Amino acid sequence: MLNLQLATKYSRAMFLLAEEDGKLAQYGAELRALAEAVAGTPELKAFLESPMIPRQAKQDATEKIFAGELSPMVMNFLRMLLDKQRVALLSEIVQQYENFANEAQGILVADVTTARVLSEALGDRLKAKLSELTGKTIKLRKHLDEKLIGGVVVRMGDTLIDGSLKSRMKALEAQLLAD
Repeated sequence: MLNLQLATKYSRAMFLLAEEDGKLAQYGAELRALAEAVAGTPELKAFLESPMIPRQAKQDATEKIFAGELSPMVMNFLRMLLDKQRVALLSEIVQQYENFANEAQGILVADVTTARVLSEALGDRLKAKLSELTGKTIKLRKHLDEKLIGGVVVRMGDTLIDGSLKSRMKALEAQLLAD
């Protein structure tokens, strides 16, 4: 719980700076790339999160690794995370940052789960329909689950739209057993 609160505070601060600079997308992309680089390299992750390694060594290493890759603002943010020993929160910070940025831009993320890969045409139609329903720009996050058999399950925040064959079959079974 404390980690989530800390991640929210750090992400909110970075979001406000990005909004002030007019660089929501740029800083978001840099933060995402940074988080992916750290998470994708176990040695780097262990090095940056280790309390046994001096902060200056971590800062020197990150300066060399990310030189030219990160803007001064994001590099300063990374330095601060290193100073406060909060690098372990980076993934959560990025996720919260993206939530703030999406909300500010009127974007709603819809997690779409299907049994098979969703084609671009169907994805576009689904986005248009969901946008019409919500009045917001929709960004799809696609997931696969073969257990659905067919159909689609959409989750947008607290809203769940279950149009899967699996749920329809369960409903039919419950109805038949009730009769």
